[in-house]
Amino acid sequence: MNAPSREKVEVVSFGCRLNLVESEAMRRAAEGAGHTDTVVFNTCAVTAESVRQARQTIRRFSRERPDLKIVVSGCAAETERARFAGMPEVAAIVGNAAKTDIETWRALLRGETPVADIGEARIARPVAATRIEGHTRAFLAIQNGCDHRCTFCVIPYGRGPSRSIPAEAAIAQARRLVELGHKEIVLTGVDLTSWGADLPDTPKLGFLVRALLKSLPDLKRLRLSSLDCIEADEELMIALAEEERLMPHLHLSLQSGDDMILKRMKRRHARRDAVEFCARARKLRPDIVFGADLIAGFPTETDAMAENTLRLVADCGLTHLHVFPYSPREMTPAARMPQVATEVRGFRAKALREAGERALVRHLEAQVGRRVEVLAERGGVGRAADFSAVATPGVEAGAMIEGVVSGRDGMKLRLG
Repeated sequence: MNAPSREKVEVVSFGCRLNLVESEAMRRAAEGAGHTDTVVFNTCAVTAESVRQARQTIRRFSRERPDLKIVVSGCAAETERARFAGMPEVAAIVGNAAKTDIETWRALLRGETPVADIGEARIARPVAATRIEGHTRAFLAIQNGCDHRCTFCVIPYGRGPSRSIPAEAAIAQARRLVELGHKEIVLTGVDLTSWGADLPDTPKLGFLVRALLKSLPDLKRLRLSSLDCIEADEELMIALAEEERLMPHLHLSLQSGDDMILKRMKRRHARRDAVEFCARARKLRPDIVFGADLIAGFPTETDAMAENTLRLVADCGLTHLHVFPYSPREMTPAARMPQVATEVRGFRAKALREAGERALVRHLEAQVGRRVEVLAERGGVGRAADFSAVATPGVEAGAMIEGVVSGRDGMKLRLG
């Protein structure tokens, strides 16, 4: 969760990077429409816990700041509209379909409640490039929505079908971000590797990556957010091998390392696909580092199936893990499957996190003696090209520095 700013309109953002980008756009749109004394909660629906946290935060904020009008938007407000609308603290709901449009906020100011069916959305709405307070890296939203129906996921109901920003619009937005002084841009979306499928000639993500790097010679770094390994196109793999400014860090949406669980999740890859993808990417880019999303305790998961996922950390060479205990979500097929006990889910998640911590420690210790380039962020921490955290005390946020790794302090590298 990102804390609210102190503007005419404050925004509290939960969840993904796409929400972060849209939160700033909503704040600008709401202020442009004339809203004041308003706080917008941009919610996340990926887990039941994320919905609970949003509701809890709304209640607490209302007690502490009763002078502000509360508006709720985001995926949880889309998938559980009635639940949020029924909260006495909430003055209005703004759906995901047009939440960044100034006309939506003008209508709200007139007392209207604009409602649009997210399932009918067919055009991606470009979000104007701007700085996001507290962030050195820039996030460029190039895609929204998802056409897949993983059995555990409600996000397609909150985001609608997959829609892509045209390449020329993405390049223009990225150029603006470089002009604003950003040295690194992170491409983000709900299902990033589906970018282009709805555009004329159906270009692939690799085409856009190449076009961005060619059009923006002054951009120091281009980074990708979460990818689906089975959808990575050939041009993207070639770009990974040939483009030094494309960062050697891929975060993969793997979810499980067991073939039966992957089928029950309705994922499109098998375990072998993930392992082979990582091996090929590492051959093309030997310094590459992988992160991954993994779900522990999916319905019907046995101890042996959980062990297959645990072994995926070593088999794929994963370093940065995002581990989620399975969370039943209403409207999804997985919620109707035989459930794994809550304590077992927690135990398996703990085992995965510990495996991830050991893998990260090994990776960090292997960097000692190497020269790295670091983009400094706020709080005295920066990021190396492979996304390793590096201590940068006294370095101005946004500066790029180089140094030789002399050791590590916890989970951060130290430069000598």
